[in-house]
Order: sequence, then structure tokens, then C-alpha cells
Amino acid sequence: QVQLVESGGGLVQAGESLRLSCAASGRTFIISDTKWFRQAPGKEREFVGSIEWNFGITYYADSVKGRFTISRDNAKSTVYLQMNSLKPEDTAVYYCAAVRRDDGFVYWGRGTQVTVSS
Repeated sequence: QVQLVESGGGLVQAGESLRLSCAASGRTFIISDTKWFRQAPGKEREFVGSIEWNFGITYYADSVKGRFTISRDNAKSTVYLQMNSLKPEDTAVYYCAAVRRDDGFVYWGRGTQVTVSS
């Protein structure tokens, strides 16, 4: 099993930055990559970005490309989401998800709220 805990959310003004963390514990060696998703009120959960654990390859949604950066610290089993130039439309609950290498099963964290005021 793998447990995920997100942290770092909060209330910021437009244009400011936040860094979210996703700390993994348990059998972290079974994870192939970690993804970030977000869900705004009344909207479906959407993909934000991902990072592959071995080589650090990253992917981003077009809506955050150039503003958000995902990184990892393998020693701490932690993935970070650096969010710059935040916009009100970035307001959402942000979730991290870890993909099990063998079969693609996804572990989810409970999420952290990010609110961007205009």
C-alpha cells in the first residue's frame, strides 16, 4: 500500500505563487509516476501534470504549462508542484495520485485547497 498526503495549499492573490507537496509513504518503490489533478467546484477533476519517478520526465496540461513545475525528491518520496503566476481560475482542490507500476492502480491523496483571489 501507498499513502499520499498533500500539503501547502492556501489563499493567495492573483499573480502570487504556492508550492504544494505530496509526501508518499509505505511501499513507494512500487510507484512508477505521480500525477497532480485538480477539481474546481461544479467541475470535473482535471489533469494538471505528472512526473515519472526514474528519470523525472514531466508532462503538463496546456492550461498550466509555463506556470507550474513538478519536481521530485526521491530520498524524501515527495513530489512538489510549484505554481507561479496563479490565476483565479486555478482555484480548486489539488490532489496527487501515485500510479502503481505493475498494473496502473492509482492511489489518491485527500487533496489540499488552493484559492486564488482576484
